[in-house]
Amino acid sequence: MKFSINRDAFLKPLQVVSGAVERRHTLPILANLLLQVENGQLKLTGTDLEVELVSSVALESADMDASVTVPAKKLVDIVRSLPDGSVIEFTAEGDSATVKSGRSKFKLSTLSADDFPNIDDWKSDIQLVTEQGILKDLMEKTHFSMANQDVRYYLNGMLFETDSGMLRSVATDGHRLAMSTCAIDQPGLTQRQVIVPRKGVVELLRLLGDDEHEVTVSIGNNHIRVETPELMFTSKLVDGRFPDYRRVLPSGGDKVVVADRDILRHAFSRASILSNEKFRGVRLNLSSGELCITATNPEQEQAEEIIEVDYQGDDLEIGFNVSYLLDVMSNIDEEQVSFTLSDSNSSALIEPQHDDSCCYVIMPMRL
Repeated sequence: MKFSINRDAFLKPLQVVSGAVERRHTLPILANLLLQVENGQLKLTGTDLEVELVSSVALESADMDASVTVPAKKLVDIVRSLPDGSVIEFTAEGDSATVKSGRSKFKLSTLSADDFPNIDDWKSDIQLVTEQGILKDLMEKTHFSMANQDVRYYLNGMLFETDSGMLRSVATDGHRLAMSTCAIDQPGLTQRQVIVPRKGVVELLRLLGDDEHEVTVSIGNNHIRVETPELMFTSKLVDGRFPDYRRVLPSGGDKVVVADRDILRHAFSRASILSNEKFRGVRLNLSSGELCITATNPEQEQAEEIIEVDYQGDDLEIGFNVSYLLDVMSNIDEEQVSFTLSDSNSSALIEPQHDDSCCYVIMPMRL
């Protein structure tokens, strides 16, 4: 196997696919990238058996179609360290590969491409096309509510739901829930729910751009695939049943508070400085036209913030985890945000005042 390629053209796809490689691996070959030369193109593949990333780049020259696997981290570090614009000559023979550029030369050990685990061929039941920026925004508005290493494994991921002309993402860790919906110009979409694992969500957020370039999403029984012109991302799905999020959405709340998002965010942020580092609780005292936020800690220190709000109901005292409130404030784009509450023991529904495409539910804390 022999090919030459410009360092700058090689580095980006190399960094993209190496994101799927697991550093703590049980199979030595999972620390490697699969390099395949086909018809003047170099195809790079990285996987950890759960997530697979594939990217292609045109070669300046190649002698024949061949494939080999090389250590991912070492190859990325070598290519990154070479001067901008330099030409790299890659040669693989037997159980080693040579990377040459100018007067630099590196010899790497290789493993057979035949042993590299490819995600099995699968058929998609649903396919939809949207913009990268729309899909990324949908995920960014909910991903922070995913659980992390919860024994309820189905919470360690994000629910994607398709329905006629609609794509929705939902994430919950049992204490809070985030939901976002976007319109897809495909009226015939069938109703389907799948759970994408946490690592897949994190990788997708890293890979997707904020632009209008098209992205194709394919969903099968056990996999989801997201394709852009530059790369193909495939992830296994979590085999489990996601909680019925509709039952979690509070209804019948009669106390509605409207406030400026930035003022709230800064007030919560300042109050959090003196909150208990372990429990992160803040107390909200609502009265007509006013919200008082207080935080205390075991050292008997206290923070108090009083802000003006649009509220005309009865007085109410309720406690929340301030980190959850700050996450929501940081992911709402509108200037005005509304809280719908019923009593001190019921969840709060938080929404942008004039945008019904996303909403957030936070359970109260006993303080």
